Amino acid sequence: MKARFLWIALAAALGACDDNTATLGILEENDQITSSYSQFQMKTTTLLVDSVPAINGTCYLGQVTDPETGTRITADFLTQFHTMENYKLPKKEQMNQDQYGKVVADSIEVRLYFNDFYGDSTNLMKLSVYELDTLNVVKEGTEYYTNLNLKQFVNPLRSAPIAQKVFTPRDMTVDDGTLDGSNYYHNVRIKLPAEYGSFILNKYYENPDFFKNSFEFTHHVCPGFYFNLTQGDGTMLYLDVSAMDVYFTYTDQDSTMTGMTRFAATGEVIQGNRMDVKGCESLLQSALNSSHTYIKTPAGLYTQLELPVNDIYRNHENDSVNNVKITLNRYNDFNTSNYALGIPQTLLLVRKQDMNTFFQEKKKVDNITSYVTSFNMNQYAFSNIARLISHCRQEKMRGMSETGLSEAEWEQQNPDWNKAVLIPVTTSNSQSSSSSSQMWLLDMKLNSVCLQGQNQTIMMNVIYSKFSR
Repeated sequence: MKARFLWIALAAALGACDDNTATLGILEENDQITSSYSQFQMKTTTLLVDSVPAINGTCYLGQVTDPETGTRITADFLTQFHTMENYKLPKKEQMNQDQYGKVVADSIEVRLYFNDFYGDSTNLMKLSVYELDTLNVVKEGTEYYTNLNLKQFVNPLRSAPIAQKVFTPRDMTVDDGTLDGSNYYHNVRIKLPAEYGSFILNKYYENPDFFKNSFEFTHHVCPGFYFNLTQGDGTMLYLDVSAMDVYFTYTDQDSTMTGMTRFAATGEVIQGNRMDVKGCESLLQSALNSSHTYIKTPAGLYTQLELPVNDIYRNHENDSVNNVKITLNRYNDFNTSNYALGIPQTLLLVRKQDMNTFFQEKKKVDNITSYVTSFNMNQYAFSNIARLISHCRQEKMRGMSETGLSEAEWEQQNPDWNKAVLIPVTTSNSQSSSSSSQMWLLDMKLNSVCLQGQNQTIMMNVIYSKFSR
């Protein structure tokens, strides 16, 4: 390890310091600031996570066998539907009715809209749609993970699928000119039994309050559906929004009209993903003896960093840690598949102990315990995580003081105190472009990157400063 010392002007030094002012005092005329530079080895490993928070702004549907590793990933989802405030339908006497005075729907369908997908657009897929249970709804504020058995929420009185659909991502029933037009929104159209549409309409005339908000609608009318993939491999849809449309006939003065009422799956209701991943364990074992680490989504392979906090502060207990930079280089992918997985474009660095609560509690990136960076020049670089290093050390010192434990005892009881994890993230489309105000979401698209590490040294660059006379 080499270190070099520089004498720098006070004004320039203050501009480089972190926000720790504990060592600042009244400077005398001959006070100077000494800066030093050191490098430390940082250990990285591949971390297997069997599940992640299931509630996400995007729903995933499909099955893909990773061409690089043979890992198989199956994704399906459930969703509730949102009803608008002050919801209204035409008066009952205007609606088409049967001989018993019940309102009759013309038809009902669900559309799954997507702008992006992975794989072959002509690949044949099949799904089954199950109605959920009004007595066992997916609850807001409850922690659900992607290994959740979604069938537990299916209506036991309707255990058979309410509908099935065979489809391809590129809808072969629509002409190419329309499909390739800029205004076309790709979707999977699923027809439900017309009787179910009639059921929804009659619930409104039974009690309009069932439609006054999404909670009432979910608990008394339509609790949502579980979309279960039953056939197909090689395609994964990234669904932006789902909608349930009910069509009906009514009269307006002397005219017969066709009406439609829409219920959308939006951020106001719960959408939960299930991810079934097979083969990651063997991939993890192979990584243990390699010179690289993996980040793979939605497979749940992340890169874990063990921050050398103790080494950084050894013989520098009274110095300020001004800058800590780490750079992780990507290995080139020589996979020749036509459908190579994407590269995560944005990574979140977050303390391991916060990796789930960060998303569940919709935390912001604070540049203390969490940071983001973008993929650039075949690498991911974090320009300064000094505040994280300082935070970890202060937490340990405070913990030792409060518990009376020795350093070794406290670290043994808190094994993740100096560990951080790299996780692919994306942002909500509705958020501001300012990174400080963005809501970061798990990016569970099919992404893969191989980083230098594991049994190959990763260097951390550290700059210190202190006052000297």
